[in-house]
Amino acid sequence: MKPNKISEAVVRRLPIYLRYLTHLQQMHVHTVSSQQIGKTLDINPAQIRKDLNAFGDFGKKGIGYDVGYLIEKIKQILKINQEIRVALVGVGHLGHAICNHNAYKRDNMRIVAAFDNDPKKQGETVAGLTIQPLDEMNQTIAEKQIRLAIITVPATAAQHVADLLIEAGIEGILNFAPVTIRTTQDVTIHHTDVTSSLQSLAFYLN
Repeated sequence: MKPNKISEAVVRRLPIYLRYLTHLQQMHVHTVSSQQIGKTLDINPAQIRKDLNAFGDFGKKGIGYDVGYLIEKIKQILKINQEIRVALVGVGHLGHAICNHNAYKRDNMRIVAAFDNDPKKQGETVAGLTIQPLDEMNQTIAEKQIRLAIITVPATAAQHVADLLIEAGIEGILNFAPVTIRTTQDVTIHHTDVTSSLQSLAFYLN
């Protein structure tokens, strides 16, 4: 099935399934049912089956899913069965933390370039990466075949940075700046606003 026919909600659940399945694999569990997955993740088993069936018939009736096989299939669906190179723009405290965390993750998504417009930061090293000025973005993204980017700049600079990334050929952006960014139709953007998330979480306080 073509990706544009799959809802964003389904795509966002796939990494959750993958994380749980990876945990099972580390525990040497070989098969799992949608009921078991649903009970652990608090997701309706019927929803899990529907999500996975949108991409193919991966389970066996009465047996469930082969954990290793399903892990590989979800990685293929998410395209993380190959190396995906990522750029980070804005190497403040959050940018530093993300780069350092990324350095120790054993998956196929790697931050391979870091940019900042502060001359005092340019030339410094973070997680083995030399911080570069923004005017080197186009060349670096092309040379390193970078496809995704993370924005951790102030809100006032986020749109400008996004425009530069799109112009350089970036296909997807994860935005941590507390502002909505406009992109072209062929570029996907996900917004992560910690303040808004905390505010909505506060609604559930007793």
